[in-house]
Order: sequence, then structure tokens, then C-alpha cells
Amino acid sequence: MVNLSANYCLKCGAPLETRNIDGTDRRACPGCDYVFWGDYSIGVGAIVVKDDKILLVKRAHNPGKGYWTNPGGYIEQWESIEETIVREVEEESGIKAKVQSIVAIRDLPQRVHNLYVAFAMDYISGTPRPDGLESDDAGFYNLEEIESMNVAGFTKWLIQIAFQGKTEGLLKDNDPLVTLKDNVLFRIN
Repeated sequence: MVNLSANYCLKCGAPLETRNIDGTDRRACPGCDYVFWGDYSIGVGAIVVKDDKILLVKRAHNPGKGYWTNPGGYIEQWESIEETIVREVEEESGIKAKVQSIVAIRDLPQRVHNLYVAFAMDYISGTPRPDGLESDDAGFYNLEEIESMNVAGFTKWLIQIAFQGKTEGLLKDNDPLVTLKDNVLFRIN
């Protein structure tokens, strides 16, 4: 199936044609080397635990308006995934937190293929407060409180990981054996 969401070359502006590349029909430019590989998005989410309570925000808009979720969002083109999750947590909840590890990944193949990376984060400072745009409430909640809240299913899964996980996850490699320019690497400890 050809993804027709791209009709013009992002490099030179020429109309794209359909071309078979490695056994898959893709949109490609007849005038230059541009190939449209598909639509993708990368989401990030935070699991911030403080005093046996997890940070949740109440979504102020769709999708998921009215549900309690872990804070998170989408990465910007020139922003590292680590910078993104730190920014998103602070924007949505007022909490400063630091990346500890990657603890879960969700792969959601659809028209815009979404990859979601969940981070365990260390609480640094702040009092939960909603931003009034993406969240209209925020706070730290224990498991008993969460049971009576309207928590999104995926967030329930992440809460289970936060409180019952048996692994440290993928840890940021601050001293890799090989330096790769502009790469942020995570590995098993």
C-alpha cells in the first residue's frame, strides 16, 4: 500500500511519483534523491515517583480529554528525546525531573506510525500544577487514590511498571566506548 500523504518533494518541490523501492511502493522524487519513507511520530512519557506516589496530569483536550495520564508529549525535530521529556514534564505539571532510564516502549503502527518511549524519572523539585492548556489538574497520587480516578489504560500499564517493575530499564550511557556525534545512547546496565 502506497502512503499518499506526500505529493511533493520536500527537497526540490517536484511532484512525487510512485516507485518500487526494495519491494515496497514508495513516493519518490523523479528529479532528486528524495524518498518519502512514511509518516512517523515519537511520543515520550514520564513515570515520576515521589514518596510512593506517581505524578499524573488530567488531560485538558482530546485525545483523552478528562483522563488522568502520565505527563508526556511529542519530540521536536531538533530536540533530543531526553530534552523533550524533561520539558514536557515541567510544562504539563510544573515538576522538575531528571531522566533515570527508559522503562517501556510502545509501538503503534497506523497511518502515522507512533513510537512511544516511557522514562523513569527522578523527582528534583516543584509542586504539581496544571499548565491550563494540555493539563487542567496535576498531582502525585498513591495506588489507592488512583483506583478511583479516571486513568487511561496505557497509563495504568505504566503505573504497573513503576510499582512492580523488576528491571532498571535501559540506562543512559554517559561514557560510551565509542563516541557517536549527536547521539544519545541508552543501554542495559
